[in-house]
Amino acid sequence: MDYTRIEERMNKTISVFEENLSEVRAGRANPAILNKISVEYYGTPTPINQVAGISVPEARLIVIQPWDKSVLKEIEKAILASDIGINPNNDGNVIRLNFPELNEERRKEIVKDIRKMAEEAKVAVRAVRRDGIDEFKKMQKESEITEDDLKQAEEKIQKLTDQFVEKIDKILEAKEKEVMTL
Repeated sequence: MDYTRIEERMNKTISVFEENLSEVRAGRANPAILNKISVEYYGTPTPINQVAGISVPEARLIVIQPWDKSVLKEIEKAILASDIGINPNNDGNVIRLNFPELNEERRKEIVKDIRKMAEEAKVAVRAVRRDGIDEFKKMQKESEITEDDLKQAEEKIQKLTDQFVEKIDKILEAKEKEVMTL
């Protein structure tokens, strides 16, 4: 019996979870928070990293240097319109994003958000488990596999689910530690 598709879908869930975590603002400057921001560039929505160089010269600073100065105002507008909660400083050549020090209350809010993301990832993994088991039940109903095969498949899928839930917990724990110790 083939479990690779189930495992691939669970791995995809972990990847999405990790990507979402990388976009969480944890007090340290991380260019990943700009990933979802697009700029109007000659009438086309374009990701910031395709119209400007992005660097992190200090732990709490991101510098965005557009290759075309005419797009500077558009980048500034896009950042203000986004929900990253940072005001851009435009000096006419580059845009600087200063990340303030996180207070205890904000850290706890971030941890709460991260836990919510982790729970959503676990729900997604369990949905993959359910789909996989349903697939095997259908095969058993159509007499393609025996009842014993179905039990084995359910056990194998449950073991996979447990492994992936454990992975999510470890990733969550590491991110919580990072947020609380910055």
